[in-house]
Amino acid sequence: MTISIRPLTAADRAAWEPLWQGYLTFYKAALTPEVTETTWQRFLDPAEPMFVRGAFEGEILLGIVQCVLHRTSWSQKPICYLQDLFTVPEARGKGVGRKLIEHIYAEAEKNGWFRVYWQTHETNAEAQVLYNKLADRSGFIVYRKNM
Repeated sequence: MTISIRPLTAADRAAWEPLWQGYLTFYKAALTPEVTETTWQRFLDPAEPMFVRGAFEGEILLGIVQCVLHRTSWSQKPICYLQDLFTVPEARGKGVGRKLIEHIYAEAEKNGWFRVYWQTHETNAEAQVLYNKLADRSGFIVYRKNM
């Protein structure tokens, strides 16, 4: 399987949306079409700190990684939050997720980012097998309150 990773463009919207919806379904979440549209437009706006990369086999989109760059009080360099990672079911176990994460690592090194980090649900054991090979588990527990 030959995988290429690249930024998604406006022409990739139709390929991206089923993966985005698959990610939301996996986490039993639903968003309004307006939120999905805003998210997509942010990815395309170079002034936004959000970006998306896609893993392709030929012209077929097999996976996406969506990130947010932000400041941190721990460094003068920006930090990258790998917010969403999803591969189509038929690509799982074939190295697509690993290639997406490693691509973000390469971007981090090239651009001088301080850290790349992400979260996953405690029940996502399949993904944790990969994540435990690629990063250190921080031990932090996430608290949140929706407003």
